[in-house]
Amino acid sequence: MVSPFSIRNVRLFIWFRVFFNARFYYPVFTILFLDFGLTLEQFALLNVAWAVTIVLLEVPSGALADTLGRRNLLVFTGILMVMEMALLCFVPRGNANILFGVFLLNRILSGAAEAAASGADEALAYDSLQEEGCETKWGQVLEKQMRMQAAAFLIAMSLGAAVYDPALMQRIIDWFGLEFTVSRELTLRLPVFLTLGMAILTLLTALLMHEVLPAPSDRPTSIVIGSAKRVIQAFKLTLEAGNWILKTPFALVIILIGVVFDSCLRMAATLTSQYYRLIHLPEASFGLIGSAIAVTGFFVPHLALILVEKRTPRFNLIVMTVPALIGLVGMALFLPTLVGVIPIVLISSTMYLLRFFQSHYLNRITTSDQRATVLSFKGLSMNLAYGIVGVLYSLLVGRLRLTMAPTVMGATTEKLEEAAFTAAMGWFPWAFAAALAVVMVYVVWMFRRTGAAEQPS
Repeated sequence: MVSPFSIRNVRLFIWFRVFFNARFYYPVFTILFLDFGLTLEQFALLNVAWAVTIVLLEVPSGALADTLGRRNLLVFTGILMVMEMALLCFVPRGNANILFGVFLLNRILSGAAEAAASGADEALAYDSLQEEGCETKWGQVLEKQMRMQAAAFLIAMSLGAAVYDPALMQRIIDWFGLEFTVSRELTLRLPVFLTLGMAILTLLTALLMHEVLPAPSDRPTSIVIGSAKRVIQAFKLTLEAGNWILKTPFALVIILIGVVFDSCLRMAATLTSQYYRLIHLPEASFGLIGSAIAVTGFFVPHLALILVEKRTPRFNLIVMTVPALIGLVGMALFLPTLVGVIPIVLISSTMYLLRFFQSHYLNRITTSDQRATVLSFKGLSMNLAYGIVGVLYSLLVGRLRLTMAPTVMGATTEKLEEAAFTAAMGWFPWAFAAALAVVMVYVVWMFRRTGAAEQPS
């Protein structure tokens, strides 16, 4: 059997994921938008626009990948990423209306790129393995891809934060003896220019891929695609894939469990900067901590590979549940200083396991001709759930702020925000446990009703 890494599309898939996700502005994401001249309210609206774009385009893009071609969608992804980053590189500052409009377009293009890439890259790589008869090596591919992506993320976090600091950049310039003054205007755009370089590499990587035709399907609704009917067929395929998920208990279980874990853990991970501040860690350490946590990406994928090869899905669910609960409880306790970082490590590790397990099991049971669409359904459900949890969290914090105002001594806005945040974090373990319990009750009932196996054959 050939090595999976001798297959060109597989190697390019790994590099595509690395380049697409290595975004140097991530460690300064919020303050970058604010330093450009946007308000916090505008920043929140832009993130809503990004999430809505992904939800609206996620599944249609997967269906188009299955009909128009996975490589074509990935090339389109690269073009969108180049456009979104070019906008930020050259947008003029000063006019608030123009600035917000350009950033809104940036968020829409970014969401469209995320949706277009979701499912298409994985489907192309898996089908390339299947074409060579070595799809059983998919776990090895995922392990290497996650390790390389973790390494790229570590570099992006460290370098992106460094080039954003004008004082640090000036010291480096002075050390080389160069007569050049580093301005805030320059460092404001350096992480964006670096990410534009990643966008260009993403596009070049997609162009180097070659299309792999999906394997024939025995589904009676399968249709020979004509050029004039491809878009219509894409939406028909979307409905067929959704119907297949509902009629395939194991696929539905994988997606439902992913919804519960991802929505709760990703929301908790989104709040880490405020959490770090309340456990008295200096803000200068946030980027370093993020880079250190990214190191788990070198080890967890190998553990996940062993687990999918040696253990059952039921056992692997327990392996995810324990660190997830400990991590959420640990965050709710606000353990002081570096001890408080341990819950974040557990949550991050669980998210690596979740992504690995979902990819392994869904690709294993999904037919080639609808693989990208099914993977897009997975992405859609998780992003939609994340958005709903975000809204519920905002409502909870608002409610807690109102009820706690009379009881917080010297109730300044900052103290109220901190008190509401602290109280809200205590809800996460209970909400996660309750949601998981509901899903598991439904899963047990569904398997008993259908008589389906609780794991793939």
